[in-house]
Amino acid sequence: MEQTRQNYLAWLRDAHAMEEQALAMMQSMASRLETYPQLRKRIQDHIRETEGQVSALSRLLDRQGANASVVKDTLGKMTAFAQSMSGMFTGDEVVKGTLGSYTFENMEIATYRILITAAEQLGDTEAVEVFIRCLEEEEAMADWLAGHSAEITRTYLSRAELDLPAQR
Repeated sequence: MEQTRQNYLAWLRDAHAMEEQALAMMQSMASRLETYPQLRKRIQDHIRETEGQVSALSRLLDRQGANASVVKDTLGKMTAFAQSMSGMFTGDEVVKGTLGSYTFENMEIATYRILITAAEQLGDTEAVEVFIRCLEEEEAMADWLAGHSAEITRTYLSRAELDLPAQR
């Protein structure tokens, strides 16, 4: 059971770093979405959810006597910063950002499903409840992106045809 616990803690640290990276990416993207108010609002709502996830994951790590991985958190934030900077220089940032966000949401969904299984194996019912809530929030965001990607793309293409700025 010790190996299961070690794997669980490593995955929990990874999830914490993943959510820190998600926060950085979403904050950067939301700041540039003046032309897409519905997308901006949904991202801002998900930022608040993600902040709650980071706090909950931190509490779970503390309860286990483990710390978040400073290295992984820092690398995740650096990656998010690089991604946001590269997106600033492409005209189709909103389309690529939507694609990237949908992909990232699905990675988060898979992560929480894995954590639920590991926590169940360890009998950690409190963690299972946290992971289920996080999973539901990630699924809702992925569903929203899937349901609105066509509209976002159409808006982008219409603006491009009129030679209007893509984001602003």
